Amino acid sequence: MNQNKHHIADVAVIGSGAAGLSLALSLANYCKVTVISKGALTEGSTLYAQGGIAAVFDKKNDSIESHVQDTLDAGGGLCDRDAVHYTASNANKCLKWLIEQGVPFDMEFDSKGKERFHLTREGGHSHRRILHAADATGRAVQTTLISQVQAHANITLLEQYNAIDLITDKHVEQSGKHIHGVYVWNCVKKTVETIAAKFVALATGGASKVYLYTSNPDVSSGDGIAMAWRAGCRVANMEFNQFHPTSLYHPELQNFLITEAMRGEGAYLKRPDGTRFMDDFDERGELAPRDIVARAIDFEMKRLGANCVYLDISHKDKDFIIEHFPTIYAKCLSVGLDITKDPIPVVPAAHYTCGGVMTDFNGQTDLDNLYAVGEVAYTGLHGANRMASNSLLECIVFAHAAAQDILSKLDASPALITLPQWDESRVTNSDEEIVITHNWHELRLFMWDYVGIVRSTKRLERALHRVELLQQEIHDYYANFRVTNNLLELRNLVQVAELIIRSALQRKESRGLHYTIDYPEQNDNPTPTILSPNTPV
Repeated sequence: MNQNKHHIADVAVIGSGAAGLSLALSLANYCKVTVISKGALTEGSTLYAQGGIAAVFDKKNDSIESHVQDTLDAGGGLCDRDAVHYTASNANKCLKWLIEQGVPFDMEFDSKGKERFHLTREGGHSHRRILHAADATGRAVQTTLISQVQAHANITLLEQYNAIDLITDKHVEQSGKHIHGVYVWNCVKKTVETIAAKFVALATGGASKVYLYTSNPDVSSGDGIAMAWRAGCRVANMEFNQFHPTSLYHPELQNFLITEAMRGEGAYLKRPDGTRFMDDFDERGELAPRDIVARAIDFEMKRLGANCVYLDISHKDKDFIIEHFPTIYAKCLSVGLDITKDPIPVVPAAHYTCGGVMTDFNGQTDLDNLYAVGEVAYTGLHGANRMASNSLLECIVFAHAAAQDILSKLDASPALITLPQWDESRVTNSDEEIVITHNWHELRLFMWDYVGIVRSTKRLERALHRVELLQQEIHDYYANFRVTNNLLELRNLVQVAELIIRSALQRKESRGLHYTIDYPEQNDNPTPTILSPNTPV
């Protein structure tokens, strides 16, 4: 088979969302960058982000310290205060960079006729500080950044390429903590190729596809977390997977998210009989943090035997609804649901991975020249629960920090070496793809049932037993057959599932997004859950 084409770059960026493209653009004036995109450039979580990006622009009524405190409150006592302060302090500067790139955030006129940014508010925020582009902020950010990277001569874009594994010192028979490049699967030619790079950055997003119901696109399979773990990086807080409270419950529009900004603008959550219920769970009502809202919905659905609850904004002015939520209005109308008149059926769905690969404030991982930026990373910002509109912010802030750190080391980085070719001499094409399909469905189902919004030790132990069996099957499969896209994703998802389960078993308390009926109380001095690949279980 004709395979193993070699690519060379100063920096290889794996992932093409807000984090990866911001990093590439911040580097490209000074070095050669290759961006690896598993699907089309647009097909990542960034495109689907609706709400906005948090930053203090109204200095008269808001402050960085207020943004910090709101984030700490939402994070359930597990945020790293320094990480939160670093992120909030750099937010304004990074948003201005996005504006310079051409992102069209919504504007309004103040009482004196002066133009300013329209700021909205979401759950957990004490002030209006969310810059947004209607209800499709992620789309505005993604399409703007794509147009910029496509126009840059120093950026090579590899679309339809799935990263397989990082090439470590072990691959080149050296001892150390250095990454030399990455093996990638060319999804079109169905061959393995090699990318040699002085620096590698993971910007692969989260792992919510490990769950049966998710608001994320298909590419969110935890690839960067699994690759980093296999290469020797620690991971942290993997038990904290955020379930977005309001994903549309409709057979024709699966995975469609209803932005939290709708609750910020006055929408009510209601039972099937039309009565409100959030005030029974939290004094903040619909504006409580996401973990509280998701558990409340889960509780009401189980108590009532209901398939969904309802989000109702129909009491607001029709023109107001259409102006602020045009994407949601049009999407729901396409299946006969008029949100200006009708309540929206919603259910929780896996949405965001709060844990990830451990990094410092420069995005540097445990390995010398490996960086992780965005949802794939654990920076300490989110703690036990992510506050709305801090996720895209984290992507931009840490992309800029990683770029500065890489550029400071570029001249002194060692020369590229010849990399070993991918060995396919002892494998064959699979004639049993049904094994992958079956394992895929089994994994996502038991993760939803046993490692979902409400957990127990018994459920977690059952899940761990099943995931260990799956790992053995997939290991045997991977060793004997040529790689495929589905096999690569399943291998990564099963690895990430194990990390989530082991982290959840370690936390003997209920905090933030991790709620277990066996330990309903909180510990007095909580610490992050850190797993090391070099420590025996």
